[in-house]
Amino acid sequence: MISDIQSEILRLKKEKKVTILAHSYQAEEITEIADFVGDSFQLSVMAQKDENPVCIMCGVHFMAETVKILSPHKKVILAHPQAGCPMAEQIEPEFVEYFKKQNPEYTVVAYINTTAALKTVCDVCVTSSSAIKICRNIPNKNILFLPDCNLGAWVAKNLPEKNIKLLQGGCPIHAAVNPSEVDEAKALHPNALVLVHPECVPSVLEKADFIGSTSEIMDFAKKSNAKEFIIGTEISIAEHLAYACPDKRFYALSKKLLCPNMKLTSLPDVLNALKGEGGLEIEMDEQTIQKASKCINAMIELGK
Repeated sequence: MISDIQSEILRLKKEKKVTILAHSYQAEEITEIADFVGDSFQLSVMAQKDENPVCIMCGVHFMAETVKILSPHKKVILAHPQAGCPMAEQIEPEFVEYFKKQNPEYTVVAYINTTAALKTVCDVCVTSSSAIKICRNIPNKNILFLPDCNLGAWVAKNLPEKNIKLLQGGCPIHAAVNPSEVDEAKALHPNALVLVHPECVPSVLEKADFIGSTSEIMDFAKKSNAKEFIIGTEISIAEHLAYACPDKRFYALSKKLLCPNMKLTSLPDVLNALKGEGGLEIEMDEQTIQKASKCINAMIELGK
């Protein structure tokens, strides 16, 4: 049944000239039929370079928005209309506007995991892999980093020369993991390296052998000579790595690392979106696209 749905998706996307984008946290059966798999910004860049006029995002709402910002001429569809992101929706644009009026000496840095509306009032975006480099390259010493305080704290630790102000926001999934779970995982798998995403709390990061974005964690595990790994990010990454590296062993750090929004999207959702019978088309006015793109373009420029 799964293979039948996959075959129909592959047929239809070719016939209709549709590109399927899948975030790394999607299930294996979805990444198998995707044209591109990666993190949110990687997917947006890939979509921008792709020739097809339509994109279907298998991920969450802010990711589809980012694709639309970088490719405003394309039709962008979110495969599951209800797939959101609690972290992306934590801060209202009005708060940032007020902060900037009260603190004009600060540069406002927005994690890519934010809404398009919030990006319109921020100065520069970052991804988890580029956050340290971008913040280091910002000429200003004073930075407001939002919304993820754990990622921000990790950046601040690596850049003591900067004055980084944090808010109490972040990914509730990564933040739920505690240090005792790391100890328990290491006791069960004493030969395994611990690879952790910087959205986890600082006390968890302290116990990691490697800290990095989802893509960096996957690259590290694939290239490492080690044979066992405890994966401290969304549980699907351990599954993807197990398929990619059958000679190695991968263990999820915690069963809490399960994103319900990422798991909403199913193969039938993708099929229905292709048929025009499901999904949510991302619509955005030109002013929002222009303002939000400045934030992303600043990230690209500072990342050079």
